[in-house]
Amino acid sequence: MTDTLAHFIGGERVSADAVEESRNPSNTNDVVAKLPRGGEAEVNAAVAAAKQAFPAWSDASPELRSDLLDKVGDTILKRREELGRLLSREEGKTLPEGIGETVRAGRIFKYFAGEALRRHGQNLDSVRPGVEIQTYRQAVGVYGLITPWNFPIAIPAWKSAPALAFGNTVVIKPAGPTPAIAAALAQIIHEAAEAVGAPKGVFNMIFGPGAMGAKLVEHKDVDGISFTGSQTVGASVAEAAMKRQARVQLEMGGKNPLIVLDDADLDRAVMVALDGSFYATGQRCTASSRIIVADAIHDRFVEALAEKVAALRVGDALDPNTQMGPAVSEDQMETSYRYIDIAKSEGGRVVTGGGRLKLDNPGWYVQPTLIADTHKDMRINCEEVFGPVASTVRVKDYDEALAVANDGDFGLSAGIVTTSLKYARDFQRRAKAGMVMVNLPTAGVDYHVPFGGIKKSSYGAREQGFAAIEFYTQTKTAYSWA
Repeated sequence: MTDTLAHFIGGERVSADAVEESRNPSNTNDVVAKLPRGGEAEVNAAVAAAKQAFPAWSDASPELRSDLLDKVGDTILKRREELGRLLSREEGKTLPEGIGETVRAGRIFKYFAGEALRRHGQNLDSVRPGVEIQTYRQAVGVYGLITPWNFPIAIPAWKSAPALAFGNTVVIKPAGPTPAIAAALAQIIHEAAEAVGAPKGVFNMIFGPGAMGAKLVEHKDVDGISFTGSQTVGASVAEAAMKRQARVQLEMGGKNPLIVLDDADLDRAVMVALDGSFYATGQRCTASSRIIVADAIHDRFVEALAEKVAALRVGDALDPNTQMGPAVSEDQMETSYRYIDIAKSEGGRVVTGGGRLKLDNPGWYVQPTLIADTHKDMRINCEEVFGPVASTVRVKDYDEALAVANDGDFGLSAGIVTTSLKYARDFQRRAKAGMVMVNLPTAGVDYHVPFGGIKKSSYGAREQGFAAIEFYTQTKTAYSWA
């Protein structure tokens, strides 16, 4: 079945010519949705609706905001199978991964339903006798949210839920390849807003090309921008937002290292690398794309990992036997193969994979690939591939491993597999990354704790969990003389 989508503006579905299509990457003959192509008019209308709704929403009882988010979370969790299937059909994650992401989105909304009731302030003593000081947090205004395709319900959830919880209003532009699952989320929020009596326009969703995102970033009535995507686009988003002094928050990917020391449990190391590098087709910004292995264990590790990689069952995302689905698009598929060729041309050795898959369905399938004999400065170890391609770098000891791991422009997630408490603790302190994993995959984070990186991976306040209040509220300091 093909859905015909519409914009959500001011509490209404706004139809337009459905000139764009999203296709099932597991079977490109299957059109998942037809979506409208918006433009500046839709951006302006959505921002105006959000601006109009802001005063009533920001002044509303926090219980109302909590009720809205809790209702959204409940609905998502009740419909997890249906929504997870739609997500997997449209994005290419395996069905368990699609359902898992859907559950995560539901839990995020329920978490922020609680946070809506917990906006903290302080009472402080003044240095002046008789003067009292209070600090409290207030909503900021209209937030423009630009979200990617690789987590098409979880990332819209972790951006929109805190924005709404703290009294802001939202205009969201989801990624082009995954509009159907985004529209399903918008419909759930729309119905919950109606049910609790929220002002029309607290949540708006618009579809269209990247130029619409630029218009949203530049709009004078958008008070904050949260963006997840590439470094190149993120830099332009930051420049445009800061030029007019709007708040801005960027998440821009990673080239995440996983260190495997010679004292590591080999089986554990292999499973950590397999999960971090290849699950979700490697299309995670926290994926372990460069594996740094101590010389004494390198060859045994590569052989054992290659065996597991070669055994991965690649196929239709909805097939229960599938362990890895397709790339989200033809462009993403070709990017993976292009980097495999680049790695080979620079001296890398393909241990397993590297070829083009031909399955029964016409889809954008990539053979999971492990490349050995690479050095830290090769492009495969410096540039984000965003596919099921991992490379290994041989090092002599922990100190060299840490130096290689800390090299480069990215700093999102970093991991180590070791049985040494000394090295584990040292790595936690000295790894140049926003998130550090010990004996765990670099991909896979909880929804109630801060998410973000350093260097060029992230910019601005952290996302998710208790840290979200920093970006989605502003602090007011009040003085009074009694």
